Amino acid sequence: MTQMTHVTSRVWLGAAPVVAAAMMVGLSSAPLQATMQMPIELAQAAPGDAAPVYEPQLLRLSELLGALAYLQDLCGHHQGDTWRAKMTALLDAEAKTPLRKERLAGAFNRGFQGYALTYRVCTPNAQAIISRFLAESSEIAHDVAHRYGPS
Repeated sequence: MTQMTHVTSRVWLGAAPVVAAAMMVGLSSAPLQATMQMPIELAQAAPGDAAPVYEPQLLRLSELLGALAYLQDLCGHHQGDTWRAKMTALLDAEAKTPLRKERLAGAFNRGFQGYALTYRVCTPNAQAIISRFLAESSEIAHDVAHRYGPS
């Protein structure tokens, strides 16, 4: 009998890489619960489950998308659903395994929740962070798409 571990991924997506990263250049807080059962052996990185060389950039991009989803809604830009849709596209394009999906979704959630703990109202600093994160996410998306090409 295979021992099972319960993995829960809380993705703050309202709805829908290299290909997805290229879409990011352009960029409601209802949670979507993704719960899956997987054997413990699969929860650990399998030899064939090697992350691509651009994994750190995608994890950072996911974190930025989460922060932007929260901060732009907080500051009245009403762009949260756009960022959730971008994250969905990134997951669809890049999350080929449950473990990879868990990592990317976890990065999105850290970005979202980290700023939700810090900012309750829009401040000039929150606006500055939005500007910095828009520039950084665009740079990452451009770099990944041009350096590594379509996956």
